[in-house]
Amino acid sequence: MVAQRHLTEDGGPDQESQHFVVAFPGHHRPWATWIARRLEAHGHRVTSHRWDPDRDESLEDALGDLLLARGRVLLVLSDWFFQLGPRREGEWNTVLRGFVAANADRFAAVNLTNRALLPATAVLEPVDLWGIAEQEAERRLLTRLSLEPTPRADTVASPSRYPSDAPAVWGEVPRRNSRFTGRDDLLNRIQESLTDVESGAAVCALVGMSGIGKTQLAAEYAHRFSPDYDVVWWVNSDQRGTQRDRFGELAPALGLRGGSEPGERIRAVRDALRRGDPHSRWLVIFDGWEDVEEATAMLPRGGTGHVLITSRNHGWRTVGEVVEVPVFRRAESTGYLMRRAPHITAEEADKVAVEFADLPLQMAHAAALLGEWQMPVAEYLDKVHSGEINPLDTTTELGDYPSSSLTSWSMFFNRVRDSEPRALELLKLCACFAPGRIPIGLVRGVAPADLPEQLRWIADNTPDWPRALDTLANYSVITKDSRSPSVAEGRESGPRQESVHMHRVVHGIVRQLTASDDREIHRDVVRQVLVGSNPGEPSDSRQWPRYAEILPQLEFSGVLESTDPRAVQLVLNSLRYCYNSGEYTVGMDLVGVVRAKWDELFAPDAPEMLELSARTTVILRASGRFAEAFDRDVAALALLEAQPEPDPIRLMTANAGLSSDLRFLGRYPEAYELQRDLVEVGRELLGAEEWTTLLAQHSLGVSLRLLGQYEKAYEVDLDTLRKREAVLRARHSNTLHSVNACARDLRLLGRYHDALARQELGVRTHIQVLGEHHPQTLWAQHNLVLCRRRAGTKGEDFGPVMADLLARHERVYGKSHHNNLMLVTDYGNYLRVHGDLGHAKDLLAEAEDTYRSLVGQAHPVPSGMQSNVGLLMQAEGNRDGALVLFEQALTGLRTLLGDDHPWTLGCALNASGGRNLTGRLEEAAELSRDTLRRARAVMGDDHPMTLSSQTALAADLRALQQREEADKVEEDALQKLTRTMGAQHQHTLSARQRVRPYWDFEPYLG
Repeated sequence: MVAQRHLTEDGGPDQESQHFVVAFPGHHRPWATWIARRLEAHGHRVTSHRWDPDRDESLEDALGDLLLARGRVLLVLSDWFFQLGPRREGEWNTVLRGFVAANADRFAAVNLTNRALLPATAVLEPVDLWGIAEQEAERRLLTRLSLEPTPRADTVASPSRYPSDAPAVWGEVPRRNSRFTGRDDLLNRIQESLTDVESGAAVCALVGMSGIGKTQLAAEYAHRFSPDYDVVWWVNSDQRGTQRDRFGELAPALGLRGGSEPGERIRAVRDALRRGDPHSRWLVIFDGWEDVEEATAMLPRGGTGHVLITSRNHGWRTVGEVVEVPVFRRAESTGYLMRRAPHITAEEADKVAVEFADLPLQMAHAAALLGEWQMPVAEYLDKVHSGEINPLDTTTELGDYPSSSLTSWSMFFNRVRDSEPRALELLKLCACFAPGRIPIGLVRGVAPADLPEQLRWIADNTPDWPRALDTLANYSVITKDSRSPSVAEGRESGPRQESVHMHRVVHGIVRQLTASDDREIHRDVVRQVLVGSNPGEPSDSRQWPRYAEILPQLEFSGVLESTDPRAVQLVLNSLRYCYNSGEYTVGMDLVGVVRAKWDELFAPDAPEMLELSARTTVILRASGRFAEAFDRDVAALALLEAQPEPDPIRLMTANAGLSSDLRFLGRYPEAYELQRDLVEVGRELLGAEEWTTLLAQHSLGVSLRLLGQYEKAYEVDLDTLRKREAVLRARHSNTLHSVNACARDLRLLGRYHDALARQELGVRTHIQVLGEHHPQTLWAQHNLVLCRRRAGTKGEDFGPVMADLLARHERVYGKSHHNNLMLVTDYGNYLRVHGDLGHAKDLLAEAEDTYRSLVGQAHPVPSGMQSNVGLLMQAEGNRDGALVLFEQALTGLRTLLGDDHPWTLGCALNASGGRNLTGRLEEAAELSRDTLRRARAVMGDDHPMTLSSQTALAADLRALQQREEADKVEEDALQKLTRTMGAQHQHTLSARQRVRPYWDFEPYLG
């Protein structure tokens, strides 16, 4: 062996540099990596070699190949190591006592298990590294290899963590499968696909058919490469609500202040992962994610972490790299079978693998049967071939699964029925839940007397429960979910929180093979359990995780087919949860299923159906589907009014929904008249200070604001605020909603400093009470920016604030939501004023097109948006094109809202400017004079709109050479601007500098 000598910093000789070959099974890659890096830190050369010799290769030859390299061979031992191949103990003992003993000076070993190794491993003198700290492990390693520590090695940073040290955050990753076999090349390919990405979060999707082993592969990756990450988080993604809830739970685990709502937490998590704060090395695994369209709103982007997805959907190619997961290679199949059933030969294992086409899920089941029962392979295959059961139709869940698997599983059921009948009862119960995650622990909360006789043992505190779970887990029928402490934050813990996971293929087989007369008994139990676990108030975000868990079970369990009032209430509460948590897509999917079931159970005018319609239209409006909401509300109201004695409260609620629809559709006078009547009805039926009455009064303020009656709106909103402060409390979310409304009214009235003072306090309170990312807080922050712009001095830069706010809006609402479009428009207007015409054009075009798709062209908002686009064209120098849009906007709003609405007056102000710039001076002055007259009558002499109209008229008069009148009009406007806004206000300065005033349209749907 050739050795090299290193020099120390003072020039003296250091210890000899040696070469080591670290041979390890893939299972122990983290340890091999750590050993290699520590030896390299002490100045030695290391070759890491994943060692998994083929079963047909001589063990002596395989070990001999390791000695072809110079230096010593360090074997990473555990009971796993001796299963490589797999091989019989006798073969290992023979080679250890012979070949290894003869070359003992070339071999060394470390031991990573507390279980006894083969006696003959004594020849390797393995040093025990199990369960000790890093410093001691390094000392033992160097001692075993007769190496002296190098002082400078302590300063060498390692990119990987010591394998025994857990990541800072470890979230619900399935327990490591001690029987996981092979797949080493696939795991290495996954790692390469994630680490080879140069910048931004890397995404890799494991794609393949059900039962192919995608979840097991992802779990093994998480365990095997965990030292490379500080955060490893597992997200069950087979249901959207469960996925969002689980991903959001990463926020408290990271110590983030993300609020209590899933949307808020998700936004906080994505931002933290993007920034790499508090951890830049992270891995998030989305298991069972089929909806590629959701990727934009969910996937962490821009950071340096990794995302691993398991899916049957090949569409993930548009998002990241896709790795096709194949069936086992034959050697992997036979190796797995022989490890779990050591009594079978390689030839027998090969026959089983052929029978079931190397499918990993069936390999696990067959190995469990063969290993547990010690059944001869010939007998097992005879039973499979003889068809002890009648063939059943293949379900959609089974896909390409071999039909012979049904016979294999039937054999298991028959055996368990005799040996572990309670495990079979538990399995039947699990089959009445939906596949995937099953909250089976909820059953333990039912009183024994309320359970059928054959299931009462579940509620008793007996060892039968864990024994039954263990039996099913041992046979690979279920896997037990593991919950990290961070996930349980703020929740009760105990047996009722136990859950298991059943693969959809296994679930389909179990349902086929357990179809019997007692199926309805088990379904009744599941329905009873779900109804009894109703979390309660859906607006309480603390209950949302439980709702997310229950939601997937409603249809499968038969809850939707029940007329039990408690079941009905659970369904309606679940829809309210979908609305309150922002899960509009999930909510509409649930609505469709519920309506299909309830149409057969209830009359169209039954209270249950009317309440379902109300819940539906709320979600439709929140989703921007205003016309659909209107049609449904009209139909529901007609049914209600047709009743002999309609419930007045229900009538009030139905009309309130209809009034909201009318507002969103731009039918403001109709909405106002209906809302005014609703307030009177509420006062008569419930009282002036009752919660529902105040809600109606708040909506009345919205209607008045949309009509342009800002003074009256402020009076109503201020009265609502005072009553809510008295009846509710100053920090109640409804009260804060009234704070926002009052501040908006004040700003629209031109009382900018009053609006700013109220809104600044309101935003601080919103953040304290609701959190920084709550939708209502974002609304308050949006209005605060507008208040500051209107009240501030000229030249203040609000661009960065608005950009940040827009990014948060998009994460909360999505790009096409009307609340987000308001800010898109305001930001586009701001950028236009400050010269970023390209970006402004993109934003305003996006907003205009989306508004038109939401509400159609014959609506005040798309009409007003034309005025904003006209201002942009004017800034670009296209004066003629701008004037066309100004005139179109003016005509549209005059038709829809009348000549005196503030929005119409604003468009008239812009149109007069457009006429002036295109040389139509007489027409410009005529329009300016008419606009000023109307503004004074509608908004008062000192309102900013009035003073802008007055300044514009002065400019038009001056252009017509009517200087004396122009000077008089201008001087009067300047005096009023100085008195009302101050000499340094931007409006005053612009007027003094004779800058033509303009009006930015602020879209608002209500």
